[in-house]
Order: sequence, then C-alpha cells, then structure tokens
Amino acid sequence: MKALDRKLWRELRQLRGQTIAIALVLVAGIATVVMSLTAYRALHDTRERFYAGYRFADVFAPVVRAPWPLLEELRGLEGVQAAEGRVLANVNLEIEGFDDAANGLIVSLPDPGQGGLNALFLRAGRLPDPLRANEVVLGEAFAEAHGLRPGDSLAAIINGRRQVLQVAGIGLSPEFVYQIRPGDAFPDYRRYGVLWMQREPLAAALDLDGAFNDVVLALRRGAREADVIDALDALLAPYGGLGAHGRELQTSHRFLDEELVQLRVMVRMFSTVFLAVAAFLLNIVIGRLVNTQREQIAVLKAFGYSRWEVGRHYAALVGLMVGAGLVPGVLVGAWLGRGMADLYADFFRFPSLDWSLDAGVLALAVAFAAAVAALGTATGLHRAFALSPAEGMRPEAPPVFRRGRLEGPLVQHLVDPAARMVLRTLVRRPLRTSLTVFGIGLACGILLMSRFSETAIDQMIELQLGFAQRDDLAVTFVEPRPARAALELAALPGVAAVEPFRQAPVVLRNGHREHRLAVLGLPARGDLRRLLGPSLAPLPLPADGLVLTDYLAGMLALQPGDAVEMEFLDGRRETVSLTVRSLSHEYLGVGAYLELSALQRLRGEQDSLSGAWLRLEPGAREQVIRALRARPGVAAATDRAAMIEGFRDTMAEVVLTFTLIATAMAAAIAIGVVYNSARISLSERSRELASLRVLGYTRAEVRALVSGELFTLAGLALLPGFALGYALCGLLVWGFESELYRIPLALSPAGLGTAGLVVLAATAASVLAVRRRVDGLDLIAVLKTKD
Repeated sequence: MKALDRKLWRELRQLRGQTIAIALVLVAGIATVVMSLTAYRALHDTRERFYAGYRFADVFAPVVRAPWPLLEELRGLEGVQAAEGRVLANVNLEIEGFDDAANGLIVSLPDPGQGGLNALFLRAGRLPDPLRANEVVLGEAFAEAHGLRPGDSLAAIINGRRQVLQVAGIGLSPEFVYQIRPGDAFPDYRRYGVLWMQREPLAAALDLDGAFNDVVLALRRGAREADVIDALDALLAPYGGLGAHGRELQTSHRFLDEELVQLRVMVRMFSTVFLAVAAFLLNIVIGRLVNTQREQIAVLKAFGYSRWEVGRHYAALVGLMVGAGLVPGVLVGAWLGRGMADLYADFFRFPSLDWSLDAGVLALAVAFAAAVAALGTATGLHRAFALSPAEGMRPEAPPVFRRGRLEGPLVQHLVDPAARMVLRTLVRRPLRTSLTVFGIGLACGILLMSRFSETAIDQMIELQLGFAQRDDLAVTFVEPRPARAALELAALPGVAAVEPFRQAPVVLRNGHREHRLAVLGLPARGDLRRLLGPSLAPLPLPADGLVLTDYLAGMLALQPGDAVEMEFLDGRRETVSLTVRSLSHEYLGVGAYLELSALQRLRGEQDSLSGAWLRLEPGAREQVIRALRARPGVAAATDRAAMIEGFRDTMAEVVLTFTLIATAMAAAIAIGVVYNSARISLSERSRELASLRVLGYTRAEVRALVSGELFTLAGLALLPGFALGYALCGLLVWGFESELYRIPLALSPAGLGTAGLVVLAATAASVLAVRRRVDGLDLIAVLKTKD
C-alpha cells in the first residue's frame, strides 16, 4: 500500500464522525430526490400507459340534447379519429346502512362493437348484461369505501325516479383516475361515486331515447385541438352545447397533472437545498483539513509527490466521504419512494402503479453526489493543489487581535470569565462564526419548511371552508328552478336559513387571454357564502360589475376598473362586457361572481336558481338529508363538514407521511451541521483547550466552554433560521400555486418551536458526541511547539 493510501485511510478513520455527519446529509438529500423522482415517474408512466391502453379521450363536450345521427357528422370533422356519444346522469345514491347524502355520476357504456373511448378496466365481476336494465359497474373507490362487491345492490334517484341497481362489476376508467365531485376541492369516496350502465336504459330514464348529452373525441396525430374544438362547438351549438374542452380542463386529469407538477417542484427545490447544505459542509471540512495539514502537504511535495498526486489524494478522501452517503441514500430513497407510490395507489386509481428504480434515477443520484463533491471541495482542493512547499512550511501569521468592547469594564463586571471567552472566540473569528450560524440556520429553515405543509393546509381549510363558506349543506338542482324552490327548502323542518345562488357556464376574455368557468350569482347581503378581500375581511358584493378571484385576475391580466367580455355558453349564448369591480382572495379554485339579480337580468331570467346553501338547526342534519332525498328536483346535497372529513380521511395520510419524512431528513441535516461545527471547532481549538487544562481548568469547565460556544451558535442561528425557513416556504408556496388551489404562507408557533427544539436537541447530541474527545485531550502532544 502506498504511503498516500495509508494516509488516506488513517485520515478517514480519524474523520469518521464528520464523515458520518456528512453522509447523513447526503443520505437525506439523495433519498429525497430518489423518493420524489421515482414517485413522479411511477405516476407519470402509469398514467401514460393507462391512458393509451384504455383510450382516454382528447376532447370532451357536454350538450343538452343532441340527436344520435349527429355523431356521423362529428366523426367526419377534420382531425377526428373517433367520436363517441354518451348519456351522463347526476344521481342521488342510497346505500344501506349509510345515512349521509351520497351523489354519483352514471356514465353510459358504448353499444357492443361501437367506440371504446375511456374504456373500463374490470377489477372484479363483469360488464352489465345488455338484457338487464338495472345492472351497473361501480367505481372502485366508492365500492371500497362502502364494502360493496359484485352481487350487492344500491338505489339511485334517476330523473326523479328511484331505481334499485345491481352491482355487476367493480371497475376503473382513465376518465376517473382522481374521483372527485365537480366543484369540490377534495375527494370524498364515501359520498361520491361513479357508475357505468348500459346506454339504452339510462337514456330511457332521462328521456333521451335516440339522443346523447355528452360526446368524447379522440384526435388524429398532428391534429390541432383548438380547430377541432371550434368546429365541434359550432355543430353542437343548436343542440345546447356547453362548450368543448381538451384534457387540460378535465377534472381528473387536471388534479393528477397538478400532483405531477408538485412532485417536480419537490425534486427541484429539495435537491437544490440538500445539495447546498452538503456542499457547504464539505467545503468547511475539507477547507479546514487542508488548512491544518499545510505542513504535511508541503513535506509531501518536497519529497517528490506531484501536485496532481496530492490533489488526487484529497479528491479520493472526498470521494469516500461522498460515497458513504450515496448507496444508503439510494436505498432509503427507494424504500420511501415505494411507500409513497403505495399511498398514491390509494389516492389515484390505476389498475396497478408501476414503480421502478431505473438507471436514470441512479444516474441522477450519482450526479447529485458528484455535484456535492465538486461544489463543496473545489476551493479546498485548489488550495492543496496550488500550495508550494516553501509556503506550506512557513507558519501562518498569527491572527491580529484588538481590544474590543467585550474587554470593557462593564462587560467584565456583568459577564463571568468563561462566558467572555466564548463571546471573544465568536467575535474574533467572524467568518467562521457567520458560516456556522448560516449552516445551523439553514438546517433550522429546512425543519421549518418540513412542518409547513400541514399548518398551511389546516389554515386553508379553516379560512376557505370555515370563514368563507359557512353553510351546512349546499343543494344543487337538477335544472334551474324558480325562486319558490328556495322558499320550499326554507320550509323544511330543521332548516334555519337559506341563501339561493345561480350558476351559468361562461368564457371570460381579455384580449387573447380567456378562461372557461361557471359564473356564480350570489345574494347581495348573503352570509352563508362570503367573498374575502386581501386582508381576509368580508368583501361586499357590488350591485353591478364583476368580482374575480385574484388568481383568476392575474391569469387574465385584469385589475379593478378593467373591462372583460363574458360569453354565456348556454341559454341565449350572449356576450356582454362587464367591469371588474374588486378582487376576492380564495385558496380553492378560481371564481367569478355577480350579484344574483344582475346575473338573472343578463340572462333574461326573472328568478331562476341553480341551488341554495342551507344552515341547519342543531341535530337536524339527518332529518333534512332524508327530506332532500325525497325531492326529485335535487341533484346533489353537499355536506361541508363531510367534505372536510373526507379530506382528512383521504389526504391526511399523504400529508402526514411527507411531513414525517421531511422532518426526519431536516433533523439529519441539523445533526450533520451542528456536529461538524463541534468537531471542527474542537480541532481548531485543541491547543487552547489543552492550555486551559494545564492552567488548572477542570474537564467540566472545559466542557462548559465547548458546549457554551455551540449553544450560543445555535441560539444565534434561530432567528436567521426562521427567516430562511420563511423564504423557503415562500418558494414552496410559489411553486405549488395553481388554478386548482393555492397554499397560504402560514407558519405556526408550533412549527417554529419544533424547528428550534430540534436544532437545540441536535446541539445537545453533538455536545455529548464530542465530550469524550474533550475529556481525552493529550495535553503533552497538543502543547508541543511547532517547528
């Protein structure tokens, strides 16, 4: 074994504590990258295979009633590969033993030998028998939530008529990978389900014999989607077309796409943060190691070792340090990625979720480790490479110390000698102190960011579903009803207050920018559905003009006072120009709001309503739900409390799992940063500490100096750490911002306290880890005079 090799292994053994600390940070960084990237690829690749294998449609177009022969004309449109007419029905569902309101969507199956877009994957059972009108295939998520299997039955209110349905099979569709009720922000598998039924009995129940109310298209390769949509809208307009759209507005696809975007943000953001921290630690360790071994480097070069050989020696040391974290990081990341994929398999419904650890991910992990090594040690390796023998053998000039304020009589009177020594050490080495404070503060900031998502989501629910939406039930009618429908709801026993609303599908346009949504007409002095201003205070609804959510206004480049065109997609399909009066602040979705009577006037209606919000008397919930079930004109009754509960049941596991993983990773960083700071401080101050022992200081007193310095550094790092954490959370909010939802920048006292306590606990653990080295200082060897 060569001399440099023996030196390499000896130094690696001596630096094993710091190597382990650096490896912990690398394990955390590599594991986070591998976990996020493998989960992303599992979702993305599984989605693409499911979409392709089961022919997920490219264009979707709801219509009021279109004749069946129109399909031939639709199939002849330029760019259209296939067109399939369907019948869709929103229904109320009744499940034995479940008393809450449950709604569903029944989708017709294609006739045998015709079409096959959005095909079904059967998890169990079979397709409905064409000769049995009451058989259905039930969506897997809803079936699992209620324990339903093939052969079981449930009841549905279809077009005001109650019908008992037999479950023939349990299935999945690429159209409902993310099964969520339109308009909701979170899925509720117990209260909303998707069913598939033969077309003819469903059309007969809806009085749509020989007609369809929805069409889906598959496009040819190279077809321009916008051109196809324009032509499709023109053909469907006479039959009540409500506006065709591509996949980007299809509910399930949009939510899945946003999850993929968030995983990409996690990969970029966390990999960057962990890369910076690991490189920072390596820079300090290697830089100070080279500084303390100046004479050894000079001797090696004087005895004939070239600069390249010395540089390769320290590069090999760095490579071993980095390599110690590479393999465990990949293994831990693969384990966590598999666990996240299993969680996503419950959240997004695929036939199977195809997770794998491929060569690309491994290459990225190696590249991450190489980048850490290169960025973290470039300066130190350059110094070792460039140091000349004569310069290395010359002792470094001692630092220049000046009498400062800490030596003043007031400080000397108030602070004991040990504390003055700690403060003097920190003040007289400002660069080292600043770097250490920054490193510990960065660990504190990452801890704060890891606790952020749970707090932010809680606040989002509290403000959006507690302060802005104050109803107990949201009732939606099958079709617009006159104003007396609200009076009928108010007359139900147990209903304390009713506020009607009107919805209409529209397109908002400002120049070349446009957005499709449902404008909502609200009562002028409503209390159950509030609009919130920028300071989250209730926003008054203007008598005329439009109120937009601030995010939608940004998408359309609008400000209060600007004019915007609004085209109605149903009824008379008129286009009107309105003034944006104010902007509301919401976390869930985007919206456009008008005063109820103003919307009715624009549509040429007197008093039509789409539904109403209800406030219930205490204990009247079940009674009111039973009464609503018996009303054929009610399409759905959404329970706000149940919606929150459904979110807790379905999303809390994912959020909690990610929070625990991120907290563990951040704690590893905190331990790595603090322990390295303790070891480096001990190596640099060994002569000083040994001198104190020779002068009569006890082991306990010397330990107190070391621990005092570390806890002082940790304390100084807390405020900068909180500021860094706030900035990182702001970046996370910006990265996750989307049309579907925005996360508030909310930091809780509990999150701040947890981050601070973990940093202090890591400091205490580091003090205990270096205690044996402090107690075992070799006083004779340390105090030898350097030649």
